[in-house]
Amino acid sequence: MNRMLYRAFQYTLLVSGAVIMLLPLWWMFVVSLETPERAGAAVGGTGGIALWPESPQWLNYPQALREMGSVQWQGFLNALANSIVITTLVVIGTVLSSSLVGFAFARIRFRGSRTLFIIMLGTMMLPGQVTLIPLFILFRNLGWIDSLLPLIVPAFFGNAFFIFMYRQFIAQIPESLIEAAKVDGYTLVEVWWKIILPLCKPVTAICAVFTFIYVWNDFMGPLVYLHSDEQATLAVALNSFRNQYGGLEDVHLLMAASLVTMVPCIALFVAAQRQFIEGLTRGAVKG
Repeated sequence: MNRMLYRAFQYTLLVSGAVIMLLPLWWMFVVSLETPERAGAAVGGTGGIALWPESPQWLNYPQALREMGSVQWQGFLNALANSIVITTLVVIGTVLSSSLVGFAFARIRFRGSRTLFIIMLGTMMLPGQVTLIPLFILFRNLGWIDSLLPLIVPAFFGNAFFIFMYRQFIAQIPESLIEAAKVDGYTLVEVWWKIILPLCKPVTAICAVFTFIYVWNDFMGPLVYLHSDEQATLAVALNSFRNQYGGLEDVHLLMAASLVTMVPCIALFVAAQRQFIEGLTRGAVKG
């Protein structure tokens, strides 16, 4: 009996926490379907908001996307395409480079490897604002400003946090498995590609999800390096939309546009949920 009560208490806490976390998202969804008057009253605090709008305005979503791409930007689809290209390439580059470097630190013994690993971990203490100006000058001298290259190319040089995660995970893989692959004639690159990387699915899921969410919602990078309307990403387009339609009379459109930009992040997490949770619960970051 006590065990059943304890389990019921656990489930109650979990459900309550989930409701609290999802409530703001549901509120945004409801406001996005309201009329301009009711949405403005709800956000302005002069009126309540129901759990479901009296008359859902589903046309708010296509209208928000049209407004998002009508005045300053060439279109919502153009910004969406730029975000997809940048995010996809950055995720691929981060996973490949971080796993390769993590494999090298975990399994290849060379002089100074420990020192290099400590220096790499030290770079995690540097805030992005410190390197922003030097990187901008570097990319300007390379002629990469107002192109997607400054946002994509650095991803293929690894990420210190994910390199650390891969290194700790790969260090737990039995050495006999790697030695058997070498006996079969595998090179180190083949060992990494055909054996190590498939075994690192939990860490790869964490790396992919975190990188996707960060890059998809990144505003500072595109704002600094991308100057033309054709290169705008969704984060920059959404900010422009907020500046133009940020009043209470247009808050329903702002909520609709914000929810649309969140859909890919939610879909990715749902798709990779199993591997993501497995990576968090297993010894992915143990020393």
